[in-house]
Amino acid sequence: MTGDPHDPEDDEEVSFSLPRGEDEWIDHVALIRRDHLRLDQFLLTLLPDITRSMAQKLIEDGRVMVNGRPGKSSTRIRHGDKLRFAPPPPPHPEPVAEEIPLDILYQDEFLAVINKPANMVVHPAKGNWSGTLVNALRFHFPQLSGINGDYRAGIVHRLDRDTSGAILIAKEENTHRDLAMLFETRKVFKEYAVIAQGTLDRDSDYVEKRIMHHPTDRVRMIVTDKDIPEAKEAVSYYEVAERFRGFTFVKFQPRTGRTHQIRVHIASLGCPVLADKIYGGRDQFRLSDLAPLQPGEEDKVLLTRQALHAHRLRFIHPRLEKMMEFVAPLPRQLEDTLDALRRLRPWRS
Repeated sequence: MTGDPHDPEDDEEVSFSLPRGEDEWIDHVALIRRDHLRLDQFLLTLLPDITRSMAQKLIEDGRVMVNGRPGKSSTRIRHGDKLRFAPPPPPHPEPVAEEIPLDILYQDEFLAVINKPANMVVHPAKGNWSGTLVNALRFHFPQLSGINGDYRAGIVHRLDRDTSGAILIAKEENTHRDLAMLFETRKVFKEYAVIAQGTLDRDSDYVEKRIMHHPTDRVRMIVTDKDIPEAKEAVSYYEVAERFRGFTFVKFQPRTGRTHQIRVHIASLGCPVLADKIYGGRDQFRLSDLAPLQPGEEDKVLLTRQALHAHRLRFIHPRLEKMMEFVAPLPRQLEDTLDALRRLRPWRS
């Protein structure tokens, strides 16, 4: 992954109320499944662009209230606590519209579904102030939900920078709130296509392993069996779609939405996502990695991004009140990799 090490891009964390400007106080009700998270840590979930030291400075300056009283960094947040905070001034001008092509799978007056390409950051942040999905959305859509402020206009949930596929966009505030609640209550079906390095033992199973930040590496997440506030419950189901010698094409269905959840869970099974540098150790995959090249045969780079794709979204449209399902076709690099695996690494039972 490139960019700032404090990369706010999450696999599928839902975006809720976030700041609009320096002088505006934001009201927020804590909707968390585990109590006792420290206030400075909880602020990072609301303001992912700031560091923990910045969160502590906001608290020390009296810019964070908890249930009507000034908070302390060590204050433990409980479900239902009422927070009021004044966010720091924006570090960069609001994002402008940029004429970036988008693959729009669906749109109506309330929402849109975009097939996001790999190597596109979802919203502006440190190190990535232009070329983001939000910049493109501002060009293509005259109206976007402003519930999360200018930097995340229309963004209901997020995909990691190098993860491609279906992402849901809200065009107005009421729809945004309803969609966010669908994610929060786990009523959105999400299916990811993964090409993994290694062979999964079972054709289908689930992974239930808690996830937390690595203690020293701010980019990495790890699984843990420790029952501590920093470790979040995470559950993923998977089903093998196709097997190859040394590789597996698998469909993952996360039931929770944690940072890097699928990447961490499948790596914990000994089968990291192919070309995932953080959890697999390499950021590209070549034809020569599958078999020796024939005389005169040119080596080809099959993957320059992690082989993880948000393949399917299914949910009840909050305004039309009908079930909607969208499939984002596999990108060319993943198709080419599968074709090469079928040719050079067919499964032999």
